[in-house]
Amino acid sequence: MKKPQRQLSTPLHKIAALGGVTLLLAACGGGGGGGGIGIGFPPPAGDTGRGSVVTDPPEQTAKLSVDQFRTNLQATDQGKALLQVAGSPKCGVEVRYLEYRTIGGKNEATNATAAVMLPSGADVACNGPRPVVLYAHGTNAARNYNLARWTDSTQPAAGEGLTIAAMFAAQGYIVVAPNYAGYDKSTLAYHPYLNGDQQGKDMVDALTAARKTFAGINASDAGSLLITGYSQGGYVAMAAHREMQATGRAVTASAPLSAPSAIGLLADYTFMGWPALGSTLFVPLLSASWQQQFGDVYGSTSDIYESQYATGIDTLLPSLTPIATLYANGKLPQLALFPAGATPGPVSPELSIFYGANNLVRQSYLTQAAGDIQANPCPGNALPATAASLSTTSPLDCRPAVGFRKAARANDLRNWLPTRPVLMCGGANDPTVNFLSTRATAGYFRARGMPAAALTVVDLEDSGTTDAYSAARAGFAQAKSTLAQNTPGSDADKAQAVTLAYHGTLAPPFCLASARGFFQGVLAAGG
Repeated sequence: MKKPQRQLSTPLHKIAALGGVTLLLAACGGGGGGGGIGIGFPPPAGDTGRGSVVTDPPEQTAKLSVDQFRTNLQATDQGKALLQVAGSPKCGVEVRYLEYRTIGGKNEATNATAAVMLPSGADVACNGPRPVVLYAHGTNAARNYNLARWTDSTQPAAGEGLTIAAMFAAQGYIVVAPNYAGYDKSTLAYHPYLNGDQQGKDMVDALTAARKTFAGINASDAGSLLITGYSQGGYVAMAAHREMQATGRAVTASAPLSAPSAIGLLADYTFMGWPALGSTLFVPLLSASWQQQFGDVYGSTSDIYESQYATGIDTLLPSLTPIATLYANGKLPQLALFPAGATPGPVSPELSIFYGANNLVRQSYLTQAAGDIQANPCPGNALPATAASLSTTSPLDCRPAVGFRKAARANDLRNWLPTRPVLMCGGANDPTVNFLSTRATAGYFRARGMPAAALTVVDLEDSGTTDAYSAARAGFAQAKSTLAQNTPGSDADKAQAVTLAYHGTLAPPFCLASARGFFQGVLAAGG
């Protein structure tokens, strides 16, 4: 196996302060709040079921003319960078705050919220029937994450919201962007993180509710539906496509980006010695979500977690307490997923940063999970990975005994075949969502017979390829180079800066630009 291409040779204490920041797409921005938090209360009175609207018309939270939006972009470094990648805005952007009804991870009734972004202005691209982009956001620890408040730069969703507005709404697309059950003023006391069935249904419910409000907010739906999202959102976008296809709803195309779609593979890699940057956040989110879904991930949290973290970890995330404060207060370690000297240990020396003192997961649980992988292997999940192993038609033909692995297998998205065009994008050196997840999912689709013309995979590191996505690859390479050049210190310091920014800041705009170009091509071909 080729060693993971990570350059994390700077001392641990120097990256610890940054570790939590770059785990999330929110590393490139903020925008939350809005409406208060209602944990523990029943769904709103008069609930009429999934996909219904709580308040119609949805509240207007912002309205920017095209000139105001352009000025907004020009006011920050992130905005200036977005202008270069997304292009000058053609449209102004109106933002609406939608509350809708959906379900939780146990099919319990709950509510959730979403942003609806509408293009406006004199340009022909901003008027008349417009295509709809259903957008899924990336992992975030902030309980008050709200994409309808992105114009407030102090809020957790500001950066991601600005990016989506610039990339899609300001270019003439209607955007529906759910905050998910368990966030903002959802009454659900947990978030069904990477619960493929629930997250797919949540997206469908948000879209169904949003469309019911379109007539009252002067939104004209052209009938084209484009689904995308980044990181967790890539997974959710694929789950939404799967759900819509299974229930006979029309999808024009989808673009799951940097998606942990092969979550069974990623879980096994974690236990075999290849953890992700962000694992100390992801693993608690997963175990809490999957415990709600199946009830057998653990008997008690202390089965998995060291005693200093076990109490309350199942209700810790998402949180109204900033992630940096959770780290500072010892609620989570920043990097040490497993103990120093753990067996199995890291598959590559640079991954040793995820093994150390005050670790999160017990050696006893690691031993149990690793033993289960050996006794009950899943096809295609072994290391070293090969092109053949990643292209199996039966990656889920296995019977894990350990609860976490059973849940990962159940939520792995290598169990369906899209009938509409799909683009997948990411970077081969991503330290947060291993690009082998994308390769394995695409390999499965191809092995099942998905036509080559219907499946596009963009590796931002693949500079040797000349195609419609060459400009995105070149821009990504330039962004990495610029960051390295502007980072003081040694070559190791520069490389570390790129690694920490890779998933949350550097890759998203270029994958989103690739997705938009892909969507434009599908629409132009009569999608």
